[in-house]
Amino acid sequence: MGGAFTKLQGQYLTFIAMYTKLHRRPPAEADIQAYFQVTPPSVHNMIVMLERRGLIAKTPGAPRSIRVLVEAKRLPPLE
Repeated sequence: MGGAFTKLQGQYLTFIAMYTKLHRRPPAEADIQAYFQVTPPSVHNMIVMLERRGLIAKTPGAPRSIRVLVEAKRLPPLE
């Protein structure tokens, strides 16, 4: 599942997948912001784009509900 993605999108996808595995829950946008050292709007826009492209799914209104829809073997190493 999940289509093609850019290098940066791949880094976000890998971070979300690894964070979820390590913490047993998906990251909040603030966690993603802290890791990538970017602004809240940058993270939000990326999340919206990833969802629009079918690379992640979220439960509307539920916090920490991001699910990566890309197979783990397709995710790049986290840089």
